[in-house]
Formats: sequence, C-alpha cells, structure tokens
Amino acid sequence: MNSSRIQARVVAVGRGAAVTFSATVATVSTAQRVSDGRYVVAISASAVVCAAVLLVPRLRWPVAPIVVGAVTAWWGWVGTLLLTVVLYDLAAARRTRAAVLCVAAVLGVNLVGYPPTRLWHQQAYATALFLWAFAYVVGMWIGSRRRLVRALAADVEHLRVEAQLREEAARIAERSRIAAEMHDVLAHRLSLIALHTGVLATRSDPLPGPIAERLALLRDASTEALADLRDVLGVLRTPGTAPSSADAVPAPVPGDVRQLVDDARAASQPIAMTVHGRPEDAPTTHRLAVYRIVQEALTNARKHADGALVTMRIDYRAPATLVEVTNPAGAPGPAAAVGSGYGLVGLRERVSALGGHLTVGPAGAGSWRLAARIPHPAGTEENGTPA
Repeated sequence: MNSSRIQARVVAVGRGAAVTFSATVATVSTAQRVSDGRYVVAISASAVVCAAVLLVPRLRWPVAPIVVGAVTAWWGWVGTLLLTVVLYDLAAARRTRAAVLCVAAVLGVNLVGYPPTRLWHQQAYATALFLWAFAYVVGMWIGSRRRLVRALAADVEHLRVEAQLREEAARIAERSRIAAEMHDVLAHRLSLIALHTGVLATRSDPLPGPIAERLALLRDASTEALADLRDVLGVLRTPGTAPSSADAVPAPVPGDVRQLVDDARAASQPIAMTVHGRPEDAPTTHRLAVYRIVQEALTNARKHADGALVTMRIDYRAPATLVEVTNPAGAPGPAAAVGSGYGLVGLRERVSALGGHLTVGPAGAGSWRLAARIPHPAGTEENGTPA
C-alpha cells in the first residue's frame, strides 16, 4: 500500500470519527435537555441522517449542505457541530458563496425553529458562529494545502516524464551517431573493395572467364552495399534534418584518441594517459566507443574540475576493451553550466549495445571515475578482425 492510499485512509477514518462524535453529542445532549420526549426520537433520527449523508463522498455536494442546513435551521444547536463539517467541506472546495448562503439561511430560518433548541432562544448563536468560522478557516487552509500538494505532484510527474523523454532522445541520438560512424567505416572499406575489383577487372591482361565474372559480381555487390548503407543512414537520421559536415562527428581512426588528448593538453588540461595494446587489437566499434568515452570524460572534467589532473588508462587487449578515467575534485570550469547533461546516457546506451558495462560515480576523496568494460566478440583475433 503506497503512502497516498494510507493518507486517504487516515483522512477517511478521522472524518468518520469527527462525524460520529458530532452526531453522538447531538443525540446525548438532546436526551438530557429536551423535556418533551416526543421529539427526542425525531432529533436523534435527524442527527443520524446528517451523519450518514456526511459520510458518503458522493453526497457531500449539494445534498449534505441542504440536509444538514435544514436540520440545523429547525433544531438549532443540535446540528451545530455537524454543520461545522459541512462548512469545512465547502471551504476546502472553495465554495465561499455556498457557505455564506448556508449560514445565512440557517440563522434566518432558526428564528422560527424548535424553541427548546433554538440558537437565538438560548443565545448560542455567538458560539455557533465562532465554531463555523473556525471550521471554515481550517477548511480553507487544508484545501489550499491539498491543491498545492497536487500541483507539486503534477510538476514532479511532468519533470519525470520530461526526463524520460530527454533520456530516450539521448539514446536515439547516440544510436544515430553509431549508425553514422559505422557508415563511415564500412563505406570506406567497401569503397576500397569496389576500387580494387574495378582495377582488376580493367587490367590489360585477359582474365579467365569465371574470375572476371566473380570480380564483376563482387564490384556490383560492394556498390549496392554502399547504396544500402546510405539508405539506412538516411532512415536513422532525425526527421527534418539533413547531414551536415559541420554537425557530423568524424569517425575516429587509430590515433584519434591520442590526438584528442593532445588537443586537450594544448588547451592546458593536465592529462596522464596509459595505453596497453594497440587500437587495432580491438574491433572498430570498440575503438569508436573508446573515443566517445574519452571525449565525454575530458569534457566533464573541464566543466566540473577545471585544472585537475585527469588520469586515463586504456587497454585494447583481449578479452575486453577497458577504459578508465578519473579526476580529483577541482574548481568548476567556465562551461560548467553548458550542455544537456545527457552525454552519459548516450555513452551507457552505446556500451550496453556492445554488451559492455559503464560505471560512473564518485571514487572517494571527492574524485570522479568513469570506467567501461566492453568484452571482445567470441572468435576475434588480436587485430580486431574475425578469426
């Protein structure tokens, strides 16, 4: 049972206790003070009916104000406490006009009500007005608080949905980036295949018929594969956008990570990097992932720990590609407020798509650690190509 249901049950129990107490007080006081026994049963029955109407949620408006108001108008102080519950409900629902009309009607009709319990006859109208005013003020406060809580809950839900949509957009953008990168890599390799097969097919030396035919088939297949790659990339791009050389991130080649680190060092960012193995020891998708992880880690370090030493370790060797970037606490950089904050969401999507695991979080003493482990596919040689 969640907290909202528990709170609703507590409110219902409290309301039931208040209504029952009010009806009991009205019945007991009537039996003690009314000398004419003919009306004791009628007054008690009226109190029970008012209590039943107040306890049914569907009858709180407009049945409860009418019934309880009529009983209080005729029987006087018998329904005073029950009318406080009605005024509380009207105030919580911001029905000020209805509350004023109800009180005015009750006091007006009570001038000709049952004399022994008449408010005006016993001069109890001042006490009744005080109780009703107090109930109305409490109802206004509780109603305002409920509306505020509902508004805050709606805002929290809106922010939660917005965060989910932003995360999903970041994942989709990362998938599109992966598709574009793989298009660049595969298009380069397929174009080389088409180029070499074309050169072989156009040699001056005659080739045997079967070999020439297979070369032609290979060239056609590589050309068709290039066209298919362009079509797939066009489908995966964000609708309404066109590929732009200014917006596209070039697919990294072996050595791009070092170039990325050199550029950061040239911008006065201290970096200590250790590399084990060669980039060629890992698959191309792993090298692309390493580039993006290092890029995001250096960007975050500049934002949140400007001037702090960044320690980086990369291992391309089997059985898994490892990346670990740590930096101690430092002063926030000038770009600390820039960015969407969903770069790590995209990285986690990329690493998960490769069957790996990304760890991001504090590493003690105020430092921050970003690490990824991406297992190599089964049957992969040391140079990252299938065995």
